[in-house]
Amino acid sequence: MSSPKKIFGTDGVRGTANVEPVTAETALKLGRAAAHVFKNLERQSRGRGKHKIVIGKDTRLSGYMLENAISSGILSMGVDVLFIGPLPTPGVAYTTRSLRADAGLVITASHNPYTDNGIKFFRADGYKLDDKIEGEIENLVFTGEIENVRPTAGEIGKAVRIDDALGRYIEFAKSSFPKGLTLEGVKIVLDCGHGAAYKSSPCVLRELGAEVIVFNNQPDGKNINENCGSMHPEAMCKKVVEHGAHIGIAHDGDADRVLLCDETGTLIDGDDIMAIAALDMIAEKTLAEKTLVSTVMSNAGLEAAIKKAGGQMLRTAVGDKNVIDEMLKNGFNFGGEQSGHLIFRDFGTTGDGLVAALQILRILKTKDEPLSKLAKCWTRFPQLVTNVKVREKKPFEQLDGVNQLVADAEKELSAQGGRLLLRYSGTEPKVRLLVEGSDIKVLEKWSKQICGAIQKQIGV
Repeated sequence: MSSPKKIFGTDGVRGTANVEPVTAETALKLGRAAAHVFKNLERQSRGRGKHKIVIGKDTRLSGYMLENAISSGILSMGVDVLFIGPLPTPGVAYTTRSLRADAGLVITASHNPYTDNGIKFFRADGYKLDDKIEGEIENLVFTGEIENVRPTAGEIGKAVRIDDALGRYIEFAKSSFPKGLTLEGVKIVLDCGHGAAYKSSPCVLRELGAEVIVFNNQPDGKNINENCGSMHPEAMCKKVVEHGAHIGIAHDGDADRVLLCDETGTLIDGDDIMAIAALDMIAEKTLAEKTLVSTVMSNAGLEAAIKKAGGQMLRTAVGDKNVIDEMLKNGFNFGGEQSGHLIFRDFGTTGDGLVAALQILRILKTKDEPLSKLAKCWTRFPQLVTNVKVREKKPFEQLDGVNQLVADAEKELSAQGGRLLLRYSGTEPKVRLLVEGSDIKVLEKWSKQICGAIQKQIGV
């Protein structure tokens, strides 16, 4: 027998909404399978009565369809559902822990357009599922082993809406900012990306005393990530200059990532944020093992800055799940991605765009320095990242001449202390090429040649 089709990607289940595997039918099966797995992980529920699963979502139109379908599957297995409505992904993880639920899930496609959607699961402790549990859920979806498990009468689960989930998350996020310190006198431009943070982030920043200019905070189900948020930070940068703000903050659709902008309108990405925060933590002796965890996408200049300060940087494969796994395995407390996923384990279990922004605001306030000056704590090596849309994900060795071009490029780049990374995206039909080195013209040459060869053979 061939193994069942894999539906879990690098970050849960994701795809076009109402097209397999992101359909109501598969969501119902996922709900049944997940409920069965979580119910049997711990025979005794964490709270009183039946086992409970938290369901949150972002602001996509298709969230209603998937929410109802997956909850029906969960309820049919005798597990209760706690609806918490639109809330950032880190808010769902926190609420899962706060309500002592047995698991949590969030219906989101993160930074993707509204036509996509997906499902991410959390364990009872708020961390993402490991591959073993995902495999068990997948197996049950495809084998139908639980078709005859049908609780009846009073054994069927019930669903309740938790009205204070937003308030719980707001208080949690505020608790990551030092008591006695306020944001009074700080003017912030905030781009919510018409996503899940449209209520929480403005509220937290204002309650801490900041003057907040909010935009893209009116979701209609279709405008999430549309020319806004962390995927399109240009508008944020422009507004920072227009309003004379001290900082700009931009979230993606589920607000588990953040990009910033300094007072001059210059973009501050995840590498900048990691440099500022990690170097501050090394100085304050709060960075566990003096180690920052990042991915292969992070700039080599970041690693050089951490080493110069007496620390080290460990690299993982792309994906915040890989970063978190490395942090958990060795007890590290800070890591992230260039894309803006930042995990401060002293405060949470997953990437949290709001908490990350608050950590930079804390440094900005305590040092009384503009963000542009804080960002000069490291020097970025020239880096070029190119994406190519593809119609299929053929192994690179099956593409004529691509591996040879990569080998030639790596030879030239390594001579100047550079590197190359070629991979398929785990969430989109794209090839991503990263080239890094001291000479931008060399980077452009190899990017053009390698991407051109890929585009010619499997490009859209």
